[in-house]
Amino acid sequence: MFTGLVSDVGEVERVDAGAKLNHLRIACSYPAETIVPGASIACGGACLTVVAGGEAGNRRWFEVDVAAETLRCTTARNWKASTKLNLERALKIGDELAGHIVTGHVDGVAEIVAITDFDGMRHIDIRAPHGLARFIAEKGSVALDGTSLTVNRVEGDIFSVLLIPHTLRVTTWGERRLGDEINLEVDLMARYAARLAGTLSQKP
Repeated sequence: MFTGLVSDVGEVERVDAGAKLNHLRIACSYPAETIVPGASIACGGACLTVVAGGEAGNRRWFEVDVAAETLRCTTARNWKASTKLNLERALKIGDELAGHIVTGHVDGVAEIVAITDFDGMRHIDIRAPHGLARFIAEKGSVALDGTSLTVNRVEGDIFSVLLIPHTLRVTTWGERRLGDEINLEVDLMARYAARLAGTLSQKP
């Protein structure tokens, strides 16, 4: 589990592409001794398992395998050397839950359709996949590329978020451009509420 509070921005150093699995090395600033095989790290919002980690000079890194299903339903299919990724370590018992509950299971890929910069902030309109739009509500939470954000407005499949200067500075959001694809994870509570409502509406 994660909170959607980005703790580092990593950079893809290498992608070894296979038929059904990509193997990636990602540079980061996490202490090398804390990156152990089996650990979970959210990379661009997708929970991936560390298979190796190490340090070369002042450069720390970890490696992950990205399987076919993740490549199909996330932006990981487009990651290449030099791609920047929002990173977050898995939540530990006792950690502050300052964002919202994020699983790292990406629901789909959304698209940036408008960007407005003002007063050091950034207002972004995003088009959600049609089947996921019903889970997004004004003042609700979403995880976008692993960042916990509050929804400001919803109109059909389009919703908007506001990025404050701090978020733009410590995440990849300052580099986002019109037309970029982003990983979307809808709020866990909304997903279960919709499932429960659908079950209750069914005739026995």
